[in-house]
Amino acid sequence: MMQIQIVCVGKLKEKYWSDGVAEYSKRLGAYARLDIRELPDEKTPDAMSPAEEEQVRVREGERILAALKPDAHVVALAIDGDAWSSEQLAAHLDRQAVYGGGAVAFVIGGSLGLSPAVLARADKKLSFGRMTYPHQLMRVLLLEQVYRAFKINRGEPYHK
Repeated sequence: MMQIQIVCVGKLKEKYWSDGVAEYSKRLGAYARLDIRELPDEKTPDAMSPAEEEQVRVREGERILAALKPDAHVVALAIDGDAWSSEQLAAHLDRQAVYGGGAVAFVIGGSLGLSPAVLARADKKLSFGRMTYPHQLMRVLLLEQVYRAFKINRGEPYHK
């Protein structure tokens, strides 16, 4: 069974985000072993200098890198990444299951994005478009798309 790790910065504070994550985690249980690693985020006051923002990314990045399994195929969610269709994500996961050892880690950064070190560790960068989303929503969107990818790969209908 494929291993999917979600490494994300920040906690889910609202129940509706937690409910969405719980629902897709339950659905994914039939297809993969899911490990969601929630890492603490750094405080980000409104008036930060660019150097302070970079320090936040670096500290969060160190936590992310420590949470990643050494043999994982890492997909970082990044605005400047490749924009895949659901079918392309499904094909990518299928290739990783067959040829890549079956362990994929998706990384969702904090409010300031990912550090250069995390982006350098990533095997792929995936974009959900050029818009910025809250990291809580990205977690639900990512889980839904991973679930959809498994349904596509198995030729199963997707119930909306």
